[in-house]
Amino acid sequence: MISVAQASAEILKLAPVLGSETLSLSEAQSRTLAQPLAAKLNQPPWDQSAMDGYAVRRADLAPGKRFAVIGEALAGQRYAGAVSPDQAVRIFTGAPVPQGADWVVIQENAERKGDFVSFHDDALKGKSNIRKQGSAFADGDILLEAGTRLTPRALALAAAMNHATVTVTHKPRVAILSTGDELVRPGDTPGPDQIIASNAVGLAAQIAQWGGTPVDLGLVPDQDDAIRDALTGAQDCDILITIGGVSVGDYDRVRPVLDALGVTQSFWKIAMKPGKPLMAGRWGDRAVLGLPGNPVSALVTAHLYLQPLIKQALGQTDVMPATATAPLGAELKANGARQDYLRACFDEDGALVPLPVQDSAQLTGLARADGLIIRPPDAPAAHHGDQVRFHPL
Repeated sequence: MISVAQASAEILKLAPVLGSETLSLSEAQSRTLAQPLAAKLNQPPWDQSAMDGYAVRRADLAPGKRFAVIGEALAGQRYAGAVSPDQAVRIFTGAPVPQGADWVVIQENAERKGDFVSFHDDALKGKSNIRKQGSAFADGDILLEAGTRLTPRALALAAAMNHATVTVTHKPRVAILSTGDELVRPGDTPGPDQIIASNAVGLAAQIAQWGGTPVDLGLVPDQDDAIRDALTGAQDCDILITIGGVSVGDYDRVRPVLDALGVTQSFWKIAMKPGKPLMAGRWGDRAVLGLPGNPVSALVTAHLYLQPLIKQALGQTDVMPATATAPLGAELKANGARQDYLRACFDEDGALVPLPVQDSAQLTGLARADGLIIRPPDAPAAHHGDQVRFHPL
């Protein structure tokens, strides 16, 4: 068995190389930039008023002094002239600052009578209320790097940079093959010795969340020919995920079939729980992950290994699952030789409490869990109130 860190490093080496495509901003939500994005203009494009008020020359301000109001400046309609001594231009938020003016007195500090305005003493204090040209960003500034996931905030910035389209990485197509004579699809009536196949449903949702396109190859029995036939559906995919059949039982047929198809195995078995019998390898240009069949094992190993693999293929830079720390709300015995991931929930005091049942077939606890407490190999006993590292879920 190899360590979790070794497995993570080996799996990232398998990441496929993806192409790119150009999309409109409205189509690019949650996609990943394939190229850096530079601003096409200055923002703001000119000195801009940050408030409603009056544009004046700062040097002219004095208590009780009157200024002649010579015009207006609106957002989208600048005042064409210049401000001379003892003159003011009524200005509104977002409007270009008139030539000659270097200060905007907010309207709350102004008293206007007809075509004249005077200002309170507070007009002399504080800041200019002017956004200088290019103060947000300048033409040519690279503001979004390749590998950036395009959140709504990033898309708004791209639009402000005057981009209508962006070049993004293709979404990796991830094939999911579920094997097992005992499995039936959700909604079907299981036979006396059968169970519902839930793994592919959870995996498909995870894959979509992480930026991939799930491709369900269906349920197949533990038969070499059936598995081989189903794998033809993975020919145009970038990553192949198999569920079950990678252990050493007489009916674990996935690994032999993959071997016969020319899959080069990177490793098999990780010193962790849940999820020890995980296999990784390469099939031509495709990465292959053979996940355990137990539901919790499958979803936890996908969180730890498939998520970074997808993000690496997309070109993202921060690919590893997030970790945080929290106080422990229980007592834990010393850990064994395998790295353990304990499903846990926060209590009312904000402490993480491991769930009483940690069985790798129990999805109920995983569905409830707020995080996975990480217990390194041979970790000593941990006590109530100790800080523990965990993966948020």
